[in-house]
Amino acid sequence: MLNEIRKIYLDADLDIEAYQFKGIMQKFPAHFHEYYVIGFIEEGQRYLVCKGKEYVINPGDLLLFNPYDTHSCEQIDGKTLDYRCINVKPEIMKKVMLGINGNEILPCFKQNVLYDSELVSNLRELHLKISQEESEFKKEELFLYLLEELIQLYSDLTFLPPASETSDEIKKVCKFLEENYKKTITLNDLSELTGWSKYHLLRSFTKQKGISPYCYLETIRVNHAKKLLEQGIEPIEVTFLTGFCDQSHLTKFFKRLVGLTPKQYMRIFENEGEK
Repeated sequence: MLNEIRKIYLDADLDIEAYQFKGIMQKFPAHFHEYYVIGFIEEGQRYLVCKGKEYVINPGDLLLFNPYDTHSCEQIDGKTLDYRCINVKPEIMKKVMLGINGNEILPCFKQNVLYDSELVSNLRELHLKISQEESEFKKEELFLYLLEELIQLYSDLTFLPPASETSDEIKKVCKFLEENYKKTITLNDLSELTGWSKYHLLRSFTKQKGISPYCYLETIRVNHAKKLLEQGIEPIEVTFLTGFCDQSHLTKFFKRLVGLTPKQYMRIFENEGEK
């Protein structure tokens, strides 16, 4: 079809693939993959057979395929399919498990279809971050949160109880973020700073601060941006003085937290000076 979209994004930061199909009618015969597939339908209705079990899947349903899960699917509503997924190689999943559970035992998802799953919005956000080539920090945070929840809730593995929290380590992370907000920061930097795994760091920080490390960093950046805009510094210059990768990134986070665009916020103080 002329309007078909078939895209593959190779994310070097996470070492995963992200697929996007839009406007396709293709029937996929029985096959399997050597990696985990986590996907969802955006538009269209499909008949799926996985490991001999039949499903009708709709927008909002999350799909989980383990390596070597045999499956086939075809469109059943006469409309085209819009679909997104990420592919996670077993060696990447082993790294995830080492951080979460202290071993490299691979999970096996017990359900192939999660109907009307709330986790679809998380996967969609991650997929968009990958396709837009956003910062490693935010992508990795989303990726680890998503995998941890899926493994904890829907796999055959039992999780070890979390280690006790240490306020001093969280304070150390906050201080580091506050002093280095202009720089490119990764989860690996924070992990090395505390000596914790990335997974323990995310859990502990979010539990104590009520906000993820990345959101904490972006809040610091926005607060500094406000002060610069109040001085009449143009948004384009503020972008690079506060660690944002570009002006649209600044605008998105600024509007989300302040309710105004950077330009609108700056004009408030220009008008104040004219009185």
